[in-house]
Amino acid sequence: MASTKEWFETIAEAQRRAKKRLPRSVYLALVAGTEKGLTASDNVKAFDELGFRPRIADAPAERTKSTTVMGQEISLPVIISPTGVQAVYPEGEVAVARAAAGAGTAMGLSSFASRSIEDVAAVNDKTFFQMYWVGSRDQLLARAERAKKAGAKGLIMTLDWSFDSARDWDSPMIPEKVNLKAALAYAPEVLRKPRWLFDFAKTGKLPDLSTPNLALDGEDPPTFFGAYFQWMQTPPVTWQDVAWLREQWGGPFAVKGIMHPDDARKAVDAGCTAISVSNHGGNNLDGTPAAIRALPAIADAVGDQIEVLMDGGIRRGSDVAKALALGAKAVLIGRAYLWGMAAAGQHGVTNVIEVLRQGLDSTLLGLGKGSIEELSRDDLIIPENFALSPK
Repeated sequence: MASTKEWFETIAEAQRRAKKRLPRSVYLALVAGTEKGLTASDNVKAFDELGFRPRIADAPAERTKSTTVMGQEISLPVIISPTGVQAVYPEGEVAVARAAAGAGTAMGLSSFASRSIEDVAAVNDKTFFQMYWVGSRDQLLARAERAKKAGAKGLIMTLDWSFDSARDWDSPMIPEKVNLKAALAYAPEVLRKPRWLFDFAKTGKLPDLSTPNLALDGEDPPTFFGAYFQWMQTPPVTWQDVAWLREQWGGPFAVKGIMHPDDARKAVDAGCTAISVSNHGGNNLDGTPAAIRALPAIADAVGDQIEVLMDGGIRRGSDVAKALALGAKAVLIGRAYLWGMAAAGQHGVTNVIEVLRQGLDSTLLGLGKGSIEELSRDDLIIPENFALSPK
C-alpha cells in the first residue's frame, strides 16, 4: 500500500517528480516537441480556453464513466496511447500494461516499444498494437499477423509523423544503444540521479533501446534509430495502403493523426473503425493547432460513422470531459502516464489514471450529469474562433 507521500494529486506533480528523478536527457526525451514547441504548448493551453456551465441540485448520486472503444469495454474513457521505447523504468511497457489492466482500460503498444507485443498482451487482454508504415507490405502484414497471434484486439496505424526533430531548446543526447561508450557519456547525468540508476541496477540490466516488435523470423531487433532510418526509407503511405492493411487485418482498425475533416472522411471510406484526432503530441509539424481545436469539425464531419478519439494535452479529468463534450468517445494519454511511470513505476501509472478518473467524476457532478454520454457542447463556454473551421 502506497503512502500518502508517494501518491500525487495531479499530473503536474507527477511531472515534477519525474523531472526530479530522471537524468536530464531522459526527461527531455519525454517532454519532446519539435522546433519552437508551438504545437506541444497549444495542446495544453487550448484546454484552458474552454469553460464550463455548471448545474446545481438534482445531480445523480452515481456517475457512469464506462464506454466501449474498438470493441473493448473500458471502465473510463481514457486509453494508453502508444509511445516508443519506454525505457525510463525497467519493466517499461509491461508495467504500463499492468496498470491499465488494473484500471480496466486498454493499452496501446507502439511498434517502436522496448517490450514485445507478446509480453504486453499477456498482462493486458485489451491491447491495441500500433504500427507505422515502415518497410514493405509483406513486412507490415507479418508484424500485424504476429500481433494478432499474440492477442492484440485492434490495430492502430499512425500516419502523422514527420521527419523534423530539431528543437530550439536542443535535443537530448540519446545513444544508439546503451554500451560502455554511452554509459561513460551519460555518467555525469546518471550519477546525479542515483535512485533511477538503482532501479535498473536491481534488475542487472541496462535500459534497452531496441524495438523487438519490428523483428521478424528470428531477426535481431533494430535499435530505435535503426527503425527510424528504415521508416525514412519507406515511401509515404497512401489511403489505398490504409484500406489494404485494414482489409488484411480484418478486425478493429484505427488511424491516428487526423487533423482535417477531409482525412476523417477518407478514413471512413477506407473502412476504419476509429480515428484519433491527434498531432502526435506536437512531435511533428510545428505550428499545427491543438488537437482539441480540430475535434469539433472532425466530429461533425463523420457523425456516428466512425468512433472519434482524441490525443493531445490531456492533463486533468476536466480535460477528458471537455474532449467528450466536443465529440470524442474517449481520449488517449501519452506524456501523462510516462511521467507517472518515471515518478513511481507501475504505481505511478495507476496514480495518473485514477487522477483522471476522479477528476472526470468531479466534473460530471459539477455539470449535473449522470453519464459521460450526456456531455455536450452546451456544457462548455467556447470562445469565438476557438475551433478550427471545417474548411
